[in-house]
Amino acid sequence: MNTPTNLLTQWLNEEAQILQALNAGAGPGVARPEQIAGKTGLEQMQAMLRGEIPHAAIAHTLDFLVIGIGDGEATFQGTPGPQHFNPMGSVHGGWFATLLDSALGCAVHTKMPAGRGYTTAELSVNIVKALTPKVQRVRAIGKVIHCGRQLATAEAKLIGPDGTLYAHATTTCLVFELKHAPASGATT
Repeated sequence: MNTPTNLLTQWLNEEAQILQALNAGAGPGVARPEQIAGKTGLEQMQAMLRGEIPHAAIAHTLDFLVIGIGDGEATFQGTPGPQHFNPMGSVHGGWFATLLDSALGCAVHTKMPAGRGYTTAELSVNIVKALTPKVQRVRAIGKVIHCGRQLATAEAKLIGPDGTLYAHATTTCLVFELKHAPASGATT
């Protein structure tokens, strides 16, 4: 039976495996153009999870990380802590928004063909339950609804291991052609 305690244990084990790969890999930063050249967004995200290209430094700052990537899907896991509190003692809405925006954006990123990128144009977050220190981990699960040549939309839910819904969000992203400088040694 998958109890909340068992599910939390599973989440923590998955987190430890991902952290091991990320810590052994390229570390935080921004991928160089030659590291992502010719790769689809899904291939880029998979390479990041394997530690082959840098991962986002903000994940360390806000204590969350990408846990899973699929075609049109991205799952992030976070640890809400005292450093994320608002003055009332619950987790600040900006932490919710950043975690959800990451899952939404990365889900859209997995749908990008090589040479295409995206940026968030609109983000709507609905916080339906406060997060307190009693909740050890939450997951933001993002799924693409539509991905076209110019616009993409996605939705995400922020849940606890017991299935409690803490927030949900939607996004509209602008899709565009990337204009990177050629990799060193390449000619135009």
